[in-house]
Amino acid sequence: MSGTTATAPTSSKPEEKTTTAKSTLSDSAEKPFLPNGKTVKDWADEEEPLSPNTSTTNNNNNSSGDVEEDLVGKVKQLEVPESKDEDGGNKILEKKLTRSSLAKGGRIIVEQQDPSSPLYSVKSFDQLNLSPELLQGVYGMGFNKPSKIQETALPLILSDPPKNLIAQAQSGTGKTAAFVLCMLSRCDPRQTHPQALCVCPTRELARQIVDVVNQMGRFTQIKTLLAVKDETVPKPLATQIIVGTPGKLLDLIKKEILKTNKIKVFVLDEADVMIDQQGLGEQSILLKKALPKTIQICLFSATFKPELRTFAERVVPQPCYNIRLKREELTLEGIQQLFIDCKTEDNKFQVLSDIYGYLTVGQSIIFVHTRRTAQELTQRMKQAGHTVSVLHGGEEMSGKERDQVIDDFREGKTKVLITTNVLARGIDILQVMLVINYDVPLDANNRPDTETYLHRIGRSGRFGRKGIAINFVHDETSKRQVKYIESFFKRPITEFPPDKIEDLQPMLEAIQAEDQRIAEKIARGEIKEEDDE
Repeated sequence: MSGTTATAPTSSKPEEKTTTAKSTLSDSAEKPFLPNGKTVKDWADEEEPLSPNTSTTNNNNNSSGDVEEDLVGKVKQLEVPESKDEDGGNKILEKKLTRSSLAKGGRIIVEQQDPSSPLYSVKSFDQLNLSPELLQGVYGMGFNKPSKIQETALPLILSDPPKNLIAQAQSGTGKTAAFVLCMLSRCDPRQTHPQALCVCPTRELARQIVDVVNQMGRFTQIKTLLAVKDETVPKPLATQIIVGTPGKLLDLIKKEILKTNKIKVFVLDEADVMIDQQGLGEQSILLKKALPKTIQICLFSATFKPELRTFAERVVPQPCYNIRLKREELTLEGIQQLFIDCKTEDNKFQVLSDIYGYLTVGQSIIFVHTRRTAQELTQRMKQAGHTVSVLHGGEEMSGKERDQVIDDFREGKTKVLITTNVLARGIDILQVMLVINYDVPLDANNRPDTETYLHRIGRSGRFGRKGIAINFVHDETSKRQVKYIESFFKRPITEFPPDKIEDLQPMLEAIQAEDQRIAEKIARGEIKEEDDE
């Protein structure tokens, strides 16, 4: 399905015009931003897709004076320098990033409102002045060096006085370990009251963050609480770090169980997801209002759409730093993307059933658009003799049931999981080799949701492993939607004939063998498994 792309198709309107492959779904090109509407021209990302209504402009000829005018005279765009340890010490050199070095492929873009404030970068966790207990926890998790975003973000968010941060970072960049290290470093284990608060959109993600906190902080005396629906919260609350969902955290504050007057750092993870889900964005703003005015705030988001800009203005106070991590094409590089033409909506189930009639290796996730589809598909698959589990965020599933489903799948007790987008963001399950988009991901306007697609199929390529992603299409509309996604990411989505489904088994066996070789090299210490969160 390679070729030019069209303006974003919807499920109800036909494609009207064609344009170049530099189209995106939004009406305006996404740009890094600072609160109060201050934007920065990003000449480093000229190769990234532009909106169909935006002309392509060459910014390479901007002079230094032009840059200063573009930045409203207040914001400088700087490179974070590589640290150098020149005489055996931990001295970190600083320097500004020139336009030319950005144009040559710099990956980290930092914006700050105080151009006189120096920026630093680190190449080792030893340079961060962490406590021995925290350093032991970091290295004990197998992290041998900071990821790209950690090199830049950690010196900022660990500094004194604390600095506020807005960061665009997708799953797999090292963001979770970065803000977890920030929360742990701000906590005094001798003080048994809440000192750090982290809010995220789903209980599954909250549980995963708690796991990272507990692993990284296991050599400290710092305690962590999971605050989500159906979880018991002790009284009085004597834990230093609280991780939870917005509604539950607000409830604890209203009941005066969670005292906020001594909280030092507030982290918002997957902020773009929270503003997309009804009520979570406003609840997060209410949370922020209940916290001390001097608190450090770190906001992380995979995208920076206009709605998020408004949200960030209300949540993150000035001064703040903005870090943008250029989209890494490696996210899709190890994943073979396919589509199967099922001809009709009703025939999608038969194709799915045929696939699982052949497969015997690995784990897989089937993504659908609604909870109703998840439940109906699960019932039909079980009736056809397939063993599957289901996970969604509806009231039909209790929190404990959701926890059990994800735990069983993570431990390999179940092999096939049918789910909605509740699992699209940030959840790490290394054994997943196959992702099936039973329904093409769509946004609230029924347009192809490229970010959700990226996060969905990323489940099958974690930690540099290989994977396969299959998209089901059944009519011209769904074909246009997949074609649009293909053009957006500039990666081929190849047609796979339904009468060759048996060929999937040897393809997955080859992937499994390669993953085993990688695991053996990691076990022998020949390669290091990089931090995926």
